[in-house]
Amino acid sequence: MKGWCFTATNEPLQLLDIDEPRPGPGEVLLDVKAAGLCHSDVGVMTDPIWMSRIGFTPLILGHEIAGVVSALGPGVENVKVGDRVGVCPSVGVGTPGFQRHGGFTSKFVAKVVELVPVPESLSLDLAALGTDAGMTAYHAMVSRGRVEPGMKVGVIGFGGLGQIGARVAVVRGAEVHVAEPNEAAWPAARAAGVSDIVPDASAWAGKGFDLVVDYAGFDTTTRAAVKAVRRHGRVVLVGMARLEFTLDTMPVILSEIEFLGSAGGTPQDIAEVYELLAAGDIAPTVTVIDFLDIAKGLDDLRHHRITGRLVSRPG
Repeated sequence: MKGWCFTATNEPLQLLDIDEPRPGPGEVLLDVKAAGLCHSDVGVMTDPIWMSRIGFTPLILGHEIAGVVSALGPGVENVKVGDRVGVCPSVGVGTPGFQRHGGFTSKFVAKVVELVPVPESLSLDLAALGTDAGMTAYHAMVSRGRVEPGMKVGVIGFGGLGQIGARVAVVRGAEVHVAEPNEAAWPAARAAGVSDIVPDASAWAGKGFDLVVDYAGFDTTTRAAVKAVRRHGRVVLVGMARLEFTLDTMPVILSEIEFLGSAGGTPQDIAEVYELLAAGDIAPTVTVIDFLDIAKGLDDLRHHRITGRLVSRPG
């Protein structure tokens, strides 16, 4: 089978022939129907710091996976051939596209513990998006941010994750404000029901937000988040645009601000995201591309030419 493989930092992806996998005990074989493209994939390709997470090379990338079960390994119960499922990439059994081959191919072996049933009314394109972009955005806003009705919430970045996080907060009854420099994304933000949009989160200084979730993760955005929250407010950092930077800790200490990281999520997070997607409560912007265009799609992500998320339909 063909797979889009990472071979080394700052080298282009290569479309290579890889042996078709077979499911072992507690595993199933999926026909991959949709695989999302993520900024983490771009990070792997361009920043050597990610090499510590790579299990081997050449490695098929792609950790946002949805498909149809086509074969069962020994001892598998409660799953049947033909089931439509998403794959949770963060259950501790080796992340697809990092420690083992991922979903930028036609066949993928998943552990049963990773599987999340996809509602019949939900497309597999959206199901793939929900496994990481949806899960990560939801987990940060709900599980880590603990958003509640009536809260004043700031969302930094209205890209693939931020659009979902903002809408989740709106659905949960929060007053949501968005900071997004790309004005082309503003109409979608307004359609999501946010109260206000600014190009730079520094405009929020002293606004007394209860919660700010930074889906961008630049040094400037995280510093702005700290200045935006009230005493005893909460900042959740999700984005990884800058992995190292300095931060003025005085307001964090004196205002007793909660400063939290958020990574990934759980199968339950994905299941709840699937319910919201199936009901139409969240409707992220998604562009579907051909399997052969994955390398170009990642380059488009790298150079910020994409609004929302990209999903491929592997061949």
